[in-house]
Amino acid sequence: MISMIWAMDRNRAIGIENRIPWRLPADMAFFKAYTTGKTVVMGRKTFESFPKALPNRRNVVLTRSAGLELEGAETVTSIEEALKRFENEKELVIIGGSEIYSQFIPYADQLLVTEIDGVFADTDAFFPALDWNDWELIESREGVRDEKNTYDYRFLTYKRL
Repeated sequence: MISMIWAMDRNRAIGIENRIPWRLPADMAFFKAYTTGKTVVMGRKTFESFPKALPNRRNVVLTRSAGLELEGAETVTSIEEALKRFENEKELVIIGGSEIYSQFIPYADQLLVTEIDGVFADTDAFFPALDWNDWELIESREGVRDEKNTYDYRFLTYKRL
């Protein structure tokens, strides 16, 4: 199974200058809980946005630079290589960025979206447009707004029809 996980605002924004434009600890906790113990696939810039490889996960970086070595991560140079090399994994979780999401959309079986009810200024990375007619919403859960999570948000899970 191939899952994609991300948080976005109402304009599909997911980033600004290679970082997340909001602080939402509940989303970070959800991301960590869902991806721990799994194989996560990301682009090089997403990998470099972390202080180190994500712990307790198999980190896979899709890059155009053949032979690139990244501490704590395996590299692949194409979607096809990733799909072939990890075909026996129970689940691949695609974690970004925009270009990587765009390339994996045709292969995705499940979408895990944290939808933030707001619009953030100066964003420069967006989740690609999707044909939502290809997807069925199977779960929706409202997030709890509090002193640490200062936005209205919801966790949505979609399966491909």
